[in-house]
Amino acid sequence: MKPPTLADLVHTTEKIPNTERGEVIVLNSGAILTAESQAMLQALHSRSIGGLQSHLKTLIARGADNFMKSFYVGYGHKSIGDCGTTVLFIEGISMLVAKAIQDWPLYSGQEASTRYIDFQVQPFLNPATSPLGEKIQESWRAFYIESLPVLVENLKERYPIGEGEKDAIYDKAINARAFDILRGFLPAGSTTNIAWATNLRQAADALAYLRHHPLQEVQDAADAIEKALQAAHPSSFGHKQYNGTEDFNAAFMQDHYYHHNVGLGNDLVVLRDDINTPLLESEFGELLKARPAKTEVPRQVAETGTMQFEFTLDFGSFRDIQRHRAVVQRMPLLTQDLGFEEWYLSELPKEIQGKALVLLEKQQARITELDLSPEIEQYYTAMGYKTSNRLTGNLTALVYLVELRATRFVHPTLRLRAQQMAAELTERFEGYGLVIHLDEEADRFDVKRGEQDIVLKD
Repeated sequence: MKPPTLADLVHTTEKIPNTERGEVIVLNSGAILTAESQAMLQALHSRSIGGLQSHLKTLIARGADNFMKSFYVGYGHKSIGDCGTTVLFIEGISMLVAKAIQDWPLYSGQEASTRYIDFQVQPFLNPATSPLGEKIQESWRAFYIESLPVLVENLKERYPIGEGEKDAIYDKAINARAFDILRGFLPAGSTTNIAWATNLRQAADALAYLRHHPLQEVQDAADAIEKALQAAHPSSFGHKQYNGTEDFNAAFMQDHYYHHNVGLGNDLVVLRDDINTPLLESEFGELLKARPAKTEVPRQVAETGTMQFEFTLDFGSFRDIQRHRAVVQRMPLLTQDLGFEEWYLSELPKEIQGKALVLLEKQQARITELDLSPEIEQYYTAMGYKTSNRLTGNLTALVYLVELRATRFVHPTLRLRAQQMAAELTERFEGYGLVIHLDEEADRFDVKRGEQDIVLKD
């Protein structure tokens, strides 16, 4: 018998309700040893020294179905679910759904980048289903489309191509910069695609919260994800739900999920410093002094304690910092309360800055006229508006974050916050051995931005 080809594979799909293109796809890799089979084999390995070959015979004789139903779902041995992995592609969802799914400490995956995707034709989600809602979103798009060619030419004047630089790479770098600027004028209702690589346990645990999210779109996506996973891995989903647990999760998600501090100023604030400096110096001081650049701080340094920061950051850049799962971050509520990030305006050519200011004023009035809850207003609010961000992490995670996000390849509004956090870490802990390695050319335009795209070669 001929082995199956890629064209023969059938992937599990589930439509997301109330969306035009929303869909969940569970990848079928064509593996003979499925995620559930792999989980069963590893679980047997923990209870018997018979070896893999004997476990394979058991798998052949009995199959994984009843095993997973009994031990993972029925008896609640969660660690078995850690042993089987699956990959989901979740498409046609708003930026808000993407952030909700990614708001998980063990999330692994990718998202469509506003730096490399032109949003001139990307659909928007209009949950108010009103003509005014559509008008607001399309007004953002119109400004984006009208401004893009003007901005590109302006950037070429400000950052002319250097000697020896390739035209194609230079043009990509210029376009990436233009997209970085104009993303501030895209609404959070813009649609995107994400990939989620997860084990069976983490998928189930994340869904326990997502199904109670304040946004109906997230609830619908969670329902579609669960149905798709049940179809793809029928023996590993269908966990019993307990009313007390569901009520508790619902109370948290509905009343405590979003963080919104309307009194926050523009300065970065250190809310808490719990680092044990004597321990830091005695255990790790000499080691950290000798740490070379591009070398991560050992995870054991985390035992010295944590710090907590709060600062404003535009929602577009929050999307970038949220990738750091090793720190704890509250999900910010996107509103107009904290104002629009000035950087996006200052980067526009003079001839369209005035248009941008007029647009912001008109859009603010229109969004208010919609008379929606703050949560739903997010779909119509531009990602350049500032949000309140609260971030807590240990030194291992914080040093990794600031060294990575303070480079010239990072969006400038996030880079500034990374530099400010780095300054705080240096001031407080340099005397105890901590050294921060920062990009010394972090403020210049670099054509290498154009090399960071992922493209197919001819």
